[in-house]
Amino acid sequence: MKIINLYQDEKEFIRLAVAQNRQAQQQIYLKYSAKMLSVCRQYIKDIHEAEDVLLMAFLKVFTHLKSYEHAGSFEGWIRKIIINECISFIRSKKKITYLDDEFYMEEPLIATESELSTDEIQLLIDGLPDGYRMVFNLYVMDGYKHQEIASMLGIAEGTSKSQLSHARKLLQERIINSKKYSYELE
Repeated sequence: MKIINLYQDEKEFIRLAVAQNRQAQQQIYLKYSAKMLSVCRQYIKDIHEAEDVLLMAFLKVFTHLKSYEHAGSFEGWIRKIIINECISFIRSKKKITYLDDEFYMEEPLIATESELSTDEIQLLIDGLPDGYRMVFNLYVMDGYKHQEIASMLGIAEGTSKSQLSHARKLLQERIINSKKYSYELE
């Protein structure tokens, strides 16, 4: 049985893709596109717009591939480009408003046992105002710290914390309301 070193294969695909080998670029795209589309979808409500952003982001991935230094995960490097492209797209579409108050909660919210599907949860997240949704996704889904989020979005760190707090509270209210609604239907 032959053991394939996946890391070496990835390095080779990257090397070939930098040399404009279309098959290597296609292999990279096929390997990461589905996961990265789900990242786009977290930030962008419309699936068609998310697909467009994904394609533009992969164009940037291949354009800047020679600058990837093999430090850290390649997937993480791609994900960062995808997230930045999503943020740029949202900014270009409309002015995003952020509440500029210093209200935020550090304590975790009450855990609610939810019978909601992933699609239903995604719809609840989609229903958040853009500022809330972007901060929520950056913090909860992508693991950025408030200082990093503030820098990425050009807002104060306190505003990032406030947006997250409001997003969590609104999501929790909507989950509770959806439970009440489902109980009323029974």
